[in-house]
Amino acid sequence: MKYKLKPLRQQVMVITGAGSGIGRATAQMAAQQGARLVLACRNEQALNKLVDELRKQGADAIAVPTDVGVAADQEKLLAAALQRYGRIDTWVNNAGVSIFGRLEDVPLEDQRKLFETNYWGVVYGSLTALPHLKQHGGALINVGSEVSDRAIPLQAAYSASKHAVKGFTDALRMELLDEGAPISVTLIKPAAVNTGFTRHAKNYMDVEPVLPPPVYAPEVVARAILYAAEHPQRDVFVGGAAKMNSSAGQRMPGLMDKLFTRSLVRQQRSDVPATQRGDGLHQAGDDQEQDQRPGSKVLRHSAYTHLTTSGRGWVYAGLGLALGYAALAATPRVRRRL
Repeated sequence: MKYKLKPLRQQVMVITGAGSGIGRATAQMAAQQGARLVLACRNEQALNKLVDELRKQGADAIAVPTDVGVAADQEKLLAAALQRYGRIDTWVNNAGVSIFGRLEDVPLEDQRKLFETNYWGVVYGSLTALPHLKQHGGALINVGSEVSDRAIPLQAAYSASKHAVKGFTDALRMELLDEGAPISVTLIKPAAVNTGFTRHAKNYMDVEPVLPPPVYAPEVVARAILYAAEHPQRDVFVGGAAKMNSSAGQRMPGLMDKLFTRSLVRQQRSDVPATQRGDGLHQAGDDQEQDQRPGSKVLRHSAYTHLTTSGRGWVYAGLGLALGYAALAATPRVRRRL
């Protein structure tokens, strides 16, 4: 099935989780390229602030406060888009939240709530958008994670939800292919991203959580999302680390279990004692953008993602992955040097 997607300047785009992080960066970048935007999140204040900023820059955007874990809210989101613009061309399911802590310490009600946002939010959004996209064509873009393929400790519920998003997205894509529906279905798989992710997460550890390196700027993910909005893609890995972790996890699962057990438990625990704070699990999070520790490096470009989304450079991307595999297979001392 060949898909003909419109240039961004001709598109109406729905973005959930737009109040901060990846969603906010995607909205800002899409507005700069002329897309008309329907922006959704639970934080109405942050959403209105973003829309005001975009309109002052000449963009055409509306704010629709939405809890993606409520099916009726998703219907209202679509209705608002159709009332204002008469159609949608791309629907981006981006909203998400995490929980840090060992599985035995995380209450089941919190895990269920996480799934309402991360998994059911994607399901509700996708099924809401499908009838319109089937009729007019367009792109459905679901934001998964590198942990869609490779689970990590201390974020078990998040890993499970992103595995579920991958399964749903892959199955939906095949069903739409069988129907011959004119819809491009893409799963975005970012590595760690420097947003308000850890502060919005519910924390059951005795220290504040932190993301393991490498950590990418949200604009790197936004560029990948907008590329998929114009060019049909099956999957887009954001960051060579995401691709390497996924591939190595599939091909060397036992080795990756040992490596991740040794490294990721330590790397996700900061040296700052846990504090009483709000989170984005049961209520809207704030719109603060960055939560990495001072001095930590944030990558603003990914050579791997640029090469694989530009239609060129697969040989170089493959060589990069080969070096990654060599590093994994090497002794600890050689791995450090690589």
